[in-house]
Amino acid sequence: MKKFVNDPKQFVPEMLEGIALANPDTIVYVPEYNLIMRSDAPSNDKVSIVQGSGSGHEPAHVMVVGPGMLDAACPGDVFAAPPADYVYETAKRVASDKGVLLLVNNYTGDRMAFDMAAELADADGIKVKTLFINDDVAVQDSTWTVGRRGVAGNFFVIKGVGAKSEQGADIDEVYRVGEKINSVTRTMGIALTACTPPAKGTPLFELGEDEMEVGVGIHGEPGRRRAKLVSADEIVDELLGAIVPDLPFVSGDRVALMVNGLGGTPISELYLLYGIAAKKLQAQGIEIARSYVGEYCTSLEMAGASITLVKLDDEIEELLAAPASIVNRIF
Repeated sequence: MKKFVNDPKQFVPEMLEGIALANPDTIVYVPEYNLIMRSDAPSNDKVSIVQGSGSGHEPAHVMVVGPGMLDAACPGDVFAAPPADYVYETAKRVASDKGVLLLVNNYTGDRMAFDMAAELADADGIKVKTLFINDDVAVQDSTWTVGRRGVAGNFFVIKGVGAKSEQGADIDEVYRVGEKINSVTRTMGIALTACTPPAKGTPLFELGEDEMEVGVGIHGEPGRRRAKLVSADEIVDELLGAIVPDLPFVSGDRVALMVNGLGGTPISELYLLYGIAAKKLQAQGIEIARSYVGEYCTSLEMAGASITLVKLDDEIEELLAAPASIVNRIF
């Protein structure tokens, strides 16, 4: 294993400290709860948005804290759900008069932690709602999930609810927007290599030089099948062949198209995949109204990519276009 690391057990705290030191005017770090929060949170004129999940998926979620996005993030260790008390303490610190919306990628450990935290927060009189994100079409169920997994499509839910909360909407309306965006978002990924968590020191799984994992999860969970590596055109066909019929997306739809890198894929290859996907969608009469290419939800240094489609309407498109800023980046 070759990584920039001291004590693997301190990998996440040292990363979070670095984020805080790089953004001293906008970010507050609370070490005892792995908590990264906006320095101006809470604001009583908006719903506070919180997400946790395991570390190792950066920039999700600790690097998307800022105006128009998350108010706070409380990750667990690499690929591990945060403890319930981390989520609870985070909710308490950012609780506003309008309440707290907890966003949860659909994994068993995350659901348990966030459900327990929500119960504790509710008992304290905090107005709280929990929204589960499950955009991955690769599997219907798995050892790690109850139903579909939440993966890169969670970015669009964060962006939508973040924008709606900045408008001053109440918690029921912010939740409605999140549910709506989740319901029209579909993702599937593919891995060319495994990744190595710092505390483990060895790859999570083995792939042959000529193999790929189709439908891989962001923690290295098995996908639909292991197959021989094929051309980029064929890979995009496989991914779109699973995503497009699932909603389904049809001719005349306006969509957001994301090609997301899993951590170890050059940006040049992501744009290559985007170009292929865009042309294939356009050939089906599907109009691409918004484009996203880069790393949004990674799996450490895994070589691979995922494709996400979001079916747009005027409301969703307006929310995705709303201004937002995050750690060291404005978009």
